[in-house]
Amino acid sequence: MKLSAAYTALLDNKRQSWIDYDRGISIILVTYRHAYEMLMNAGLNFDRFPMIGYMNVFLLGFRMPLFFITSGIFLSSSLEKKGLKSYNFSRFQNILYPMFIWGTLQISLQVAFSGYTNFSHQSLDYIWLIFDPRRTGQFWYLHTLFFVGMLYAFLKIKFQFTSKMQISIGILMYTALALIRQKGIYLGFAMDILQYYVFFALGDLISNTIRKKENKRYFESFVLLLILLPIFCLVQYNFASINIQQGSNYYIEHKMPLFFVVIALVGCALSINISFLLGKYNLLGYLRIIGYHSIHIYCMQIILMASTRTILLRTFDNLPAPLVMTLIIVAGLMLPILFYNLLMRLNCWWLFSPKKPMQSPKQEVQKTLVNL
Repeated sequence: MKLSAAYTALLDNKRQSWIDYDRGISIILVTYRHAYEMLMNAGLNFDRFPMIGYMNVFLLGFRMPLFFITSGIFLSSSLEKKGLKSYNFSRFQNILYPMFIWGTLQISLQVAFSGYTNFSHQSLDYIWLIFDPRRTGQFWYLHTLFFVGMLYAFLKIKFQFTSKMQISIGILMYTALALIRQKGIYLGFAMDILQYYVFFALGDLISNTIRKKENKRYFESFVLLLILLPIFCLVQYNFASINIQQGSNYYIEHKMPLFFVVIALVGCALSINISFLLGKYNLLGYLRIIGYHSIHIYCMQIILMASTRTILLRTFDNLPAPLVMTLIIVAGLMLPILFYNLLMRLNCWWLFSPKKPMQSPKQEVQKTLVNL
């Protein structure tokens, strides 16, 4: 398939290419979990293919912390270029706004087609999208990312909090969350802010180190890969074993918070290392395109995956579970990219941003790359 001028510009520009690869890895892991959970809820039998379910648990622990760490890495540079007001508006425009649009659309479709979906939604869920988005599905991540970034930026600019001070705040938040969970208290969306603030702060703390050109050779080292890979396999094996034994995918995350931090950091370090290596050798270019579209994929994939699942399971009988899983994953990654480009061509920019883009797609990509 011939790439458009926008994607050619993206792949030709190697500046900070690792971040697109890293986001690509992250969104693929998210898509795998969404596909597996969706098919399980639809009654698809994976008993003959236990490895599919095992990998769902094995790869669970670090994917969301990875998103927050990589977002934190570009916090300071964005604030320097935009200032606090413009930074917050940019995040509203690029994160919170599409969350509201696609969250509302997803809930509306699930209400309208309740007989074909795995979820039962009511009109109250529109309110939960704001106050407790985990009740409505995957949009809690965008909600948390916006408010964590806004709070972090406010403390950094208004109170001159250094990155080390912010790490301390994040540790206190994470500790408070562990105590709150021990007491069985639930605080809605505040729970996710308490959990992921420390990872966002860590991203800002390491930003200067990871963005310096002279340090690039360390992050794209095969030696680092050989060190991290066995550690990753060991900690993830224990993570999966304990969660499976306890009968909960979130047992370690909720009951063993220190071990969860270790799992998250090791997984994030390996993902960043692999991303630097892919960028160095300019491999798997389409993974970089997937990463560039990670937020569009995140917003649209449940709708498109659910539609694909319904068509597959109602049209074909007895399809092998691995084939259905593969097709759902491919649909969850490729269809949002195709739909995004189609909607932009149809001048439906308002589905993704309150502000109409004033530049061509190629210029938009180049602008994004310069801002990294």
